Amino acid sequence: MSERLPVPSMLSDAHTVAIIGAGLSGLACGHQLASQGINVTLFDKARGPGGRMSSKQRPGATLDLGAQAFTTRDKRFAEKVAEWQAVGCVAIWPTLRYQASASGWQTHNDDQLRYTGAPRMSALTRYLADTLSALPNAAITLETHITGLDKTAAGWKLHDSHGSIHGPFDLVVISAPPPQANTLLAAWEPTLAAACEAKPQRGCWAGWAIFEEPLPTIEKVASDWHTVHTHHPALRLVSRNHTKPGREQQPESISLLAQLDWSDNHIESDNDTVAQQLLEAFMSLLPEQTALPKIVEIGAHRWRYAQPAQAGQQSYLYSTRGLALCGDSFRGSRVEDAWLSGDELGRALLGQSV
Repeated sequence: MSERLPVPSMLSDAHTVAIIGAGLSGLACGHQLASQGINVTLFDKARGPGGRMSSKQRPGATLDLGAQAFTTRDKRFAEKVAEWQAVGCVAIWPTLRYQASASGWQTHNDDQLRYTGAPRMSALTRYLADTLSALPNAAITLETHITGLDKTAAGWKLHDSHGSIHGPFDLVVISAPPPQANTLLAAWEPTLAAACEAKPQRGCWAGWAIFEEPLPTIEKVASDWHTVHTHHPALRLVSRNHTKPGREQQPESISLLAQLDWSDNHIESDNDTVAQQLLEAFMSLLPEQTALPKIVEIGAHRWRYAQPAQAGQQSYLYSTRGLALCGDSFRGSRVEDAWLSGDELGRALLGQSV
């Protein structure tokens, strides 16, 4: 096993590839392969693409409960983000950032430009899914939970939770988190399975609340502040969804991202309890006697596998049996890492340099 494939490519335009997981990494890999004529089918158990970049639709607001914004450090990713910005599915945000602790609120500026999906984080992955599906040799199958693999003389067949069988495929790429990938790989490729076991994951809770009125102003803080990073043991980040590009007409709503240690300790708690505790953590960072507007709706979402416990040393992995792994768990926890992992695997499968 190696994280690099030899040249020439293992694939040709007559080959078929299944990609399990239609998050950013799986979509990036799919784009790279399909653009070179490879027949690609993506499978995802969710109703839409995106993974941890998906958005939650409520009657009154659209909420981002996973990634809130992302940065660019790698030139290749920066060039791709510029393309997305040009077509309008990505915009600069946040620009009014604060940090809060028991001593109060202060501006938080690290001179790093950040981006978000427009008008929602999932706009980026939906754009990628739409442009991929428009190719004659690519397809995305949603609401399909792949539960098992079967190696046959004709190739790999995929079994889903409804009892259907998909394939055969010459190659299977798994972009799901390592614990989920491991359940598919263990019976077929022990080396890749061991690599998954060596990638422990951190969980993360994300709470949210929608209000009837805007939040009260805070002295010496911009009334339209975008995000606040906190030094609270339970709460890591508060994001105001209606300040994001394209959502200005929405009512006040906040996303409450928990600290990873707190999330791990409360991973089996119920949604209502977590939502209330995260909201109370936010309230504790407001000036005394501050009253929040009436809450229209409140809730929480658990990401059992939110990010790797530590940065990886390899961008992707593959087996000569026709199985491959990609995802942010093999590089780091950033949005950029997810895209680079999938894009680099796609290039390597095609025999290209990365």
